Amino acid sequence: MATETFGIIGAGMLGRAILQAVLAAGDVAAPPLWVANRSGQLPVPAPQGLKVVTEAARLAEACDVVLLCVPPAAMEMLAVDLQDKLVISVMAGVTLARIAERTGASRIIRAMSSPAAAEGLAYSPWVATAATSQADRAFAARLFGACGSSDQIPDETQLDVFTALTGPVPGFVAYFAELMAAYAEAQGLSPEVSDRAVRQLFLGAGRMMAQGAAPPRDHVQEMIDYAGTTAAGLEVLRRSEIGRLLGEGLDAAVARCRTIG
Repeated sequence: MATETFGIIGAGMLGRAILQAVLAAGDVAAPPLWVANRSGQLPVPAPQGLKVVTEAARLAEACDVVLLCVPPAAMEMLAVDLQDKLVISVMAGVTLARIAERTGASRIIRAMSSPAAAEGLAYSPWVATAATSQADRAFAARLFGACGSSDQIPDETQLDVFTALTGPVPGFVAYFAELMAAYAEAQGLSPEVSDRAVRQLFLGAGRMMAQGAAPPRDHVQEMIDYAGTTAAGLEVLRRSEIGRLLGEGLDAAVARCRTIG
């Protein structure tokens, strides 16, 4: 049984998604779970065993583990003493050093997650300060395991890459879906049929890549080696500038992450 009392400061889209994952898992933390936000309310009725408050300091006093899930700009206004707590942050661009400076904490884990946590589908890499214990890291693994899958990574700067790559769900993937649906409509398909077809395509492709052992490049090469209709299209894309342009888009997102905090 989990013995740590867990609280979330911030109940926006990501905070609510992680809360939903924790509630669904049932064994991440000891009841009650705490949430602090400005309104003192959640958009949906609070389940039994959940305390919702307006004062972050009240939550901090009651909880062993505190998840910081406020917008990066709000960090400057967050006045809370967390020096004796395990602090976990999913704030984009706010460094371990900055979190320590603002909260007084030394046991800090910084992560990147996504709203897909609500469905248990987020990928949440994280880094930890040297002051964190094995039990602290086990808690983080349990928390982010409830949200989907995760890895501890060695370099904090790598988190900025994941902010661009896996944090904005559906983000970049949705843009590709938008382009494919627009193509279908341009060929005379109805918007409804185009939308349904592309949604199902990305659902199927995502599951095949997530559940299979082959990396994406192997799926692409398999289609090219088959030399069918899809190969003709993939060969055009491989000769195009799409890879470079996507890289520029990801670079822009990473650069923004490194200034937003």
